[in-house]
Amino acid sequence: MAAKVKPIPDGFHTITPYLIVDGAAKIIDFMQKAFDAKLDHEATKRPDGSIMHATLKIGDSMLMISDTSEQARATTTMLYLYVPDVDATYQKALKAGGTSVMEPADQFYGDRSGGVKDPAGNQWFLGKHIEDVAPGELKKRTADMFKHHGKAA
Repeated sequence: MAAKVKPIPDGFHTITPYLIVDGAAKIIDFMQKAFDAKLDHEATKRPDGSIMHATLKIGDSMLMISDTSEQARATTTMLYLYVPDVDATYQKALKAGGTSVMEPADQFYGDRSGGVKDPAGNQWFLGKHIEDVAPGELKKRTADMFKHHGKAA
């Protein structure tokens, strides 16, 4: 009788981001330097040396990555990463080769956040929850933001 396995492996959540990039090794290096990402196991490589699959852990979340292939083309995405110190992580990400998308600032919705773009073009928004905002107050702040800025964040 086969052993029963869990439908979601240990360490994973229901949703797991999977990045398809040109230059996965460079993005893995960026994630390790910027976000203290840990390789879950040795990357599986294709015969040409490109990365077929790698799994990394950032904080309590898993992320998968591979180099582009005929079956899966590179695409960019945006990820929101909660961190204990947005400003320090933002600076660390810039030093790791990221480019600024938005400098850290306190936001109307209750997070301090800022963003960087990795060398493959993925945007990483960094957040730290600093305030619980009640639904009515959030609605008011959202209206005020549109009134003063005239466009979505």
